[in-house]
Amino acid sequence: MTRSFRASLLGACALLAFSAVAEAQSPKVWRHGMVEAKSDAGFVMMAGKGGFAEAQGFKIDYMQFKGDALALKAMLAGEIDSYEGSPGAPMTAASRGADIKLVGCYWPVLTYGLWTAKPNITLADLKGKNFAISSPGALPDLFARAVLEKQKLTANDVKFVALGSDADRFRAVSAGIVDVAAASTEFTPNAQQMGLRLMVHAAEATPDYLRFCTYMSGKTLAQRGDEAVKFLAANIKALRHALANKDETVKLAKEMTDAKPDDARAAFVFDEVAKYKAVDADMPIPMEKLGWMMELFVRTENLAKPMDLTKFVDAGPREKALALANK
Repeated sequence: MTRSFRASLLGACALLAFSAVAEAQSPKVWRHGMVEAKSDAGFVMMAGKGGFAEAQGFKIDYMQFKGDALALKAMLAGEIDSYEGSPGAPMTAASRGADIKLVGCYWPVLTYGLWTAKPNITLADLKGKNFAISSPGALPDLFARAVLEKQKLTANDVKFVALGSDADRFRAVSAGIVDVAAASTEFTPNAQQMGLRLMVHAAEATPDYLRFCTYMSGKTLAQRGDEAVKFLAANIKALRHALANKDETVKLAKEMTDAKPDDARAAFVFDEVAKYKAVDADMPIPMEKLGWMMELFVRTENLAKPMDLTKFVDAGPREKALALANK
């Protein structure tokens, strides 16, 4: 073996060894789906942006979607490892055999509402109105159906208009394109100057309606169970931190949404969370609320029949995550 060849061989081996070490040392990536960042992003993204995921040895890659129903499709297609959203669409998918597990609910109170620009319209006047939602099966659609049901109305009694994000729907109702819009209550600070008013708050109209739960596929839990536990532990610690540090949480929300310094929405969201105790950092799995939602979706015909909720949830990863977070 010539000296030059031996040197080349040693160099190649060293390069391979360096690459292997670098790959081993680089943090693993967890792909997490969420609805487009809004003024609640200080809570939603604290785990990945506040250093809590890194402390567990991985990185969170946030992928944003117009609605949670689209995030569900991405997860079932294997494009993301988990996502968060309301239980409606995943419950329906699971009832049809989809591989999906609910692993915890960190936003168990729905901070949402119905908005209108019409001064005299009431909940009793919803029949025949144009109703802005996002995609069928997503949170705005199912919340709207829940309110309609309380008024003894169905989806056939209104005209649903699919209009993307909360901001899109808020602008549409402000411009008079639709009569009513289902959207986050984060827009409350801007409502009066836009001529809008909140018809009903979800926490009062539908107190058992869950806002954000976290979902993973059974396949992901089987193949990446340890990482799933660390992901949940990072979120538990991040949410505890977010609830205890208003200024930092508001600042992160503004950064994630490119909000102007005088934008009051992020601070409003934090205060509303405190008022309604809307965020639970321990990410419980409230079976009674899930049961209420299942019965609602059967009545609104989103579910063909009741399902076995014990097969829809998996409490094991959360229990391990709580133990890890409490160390």
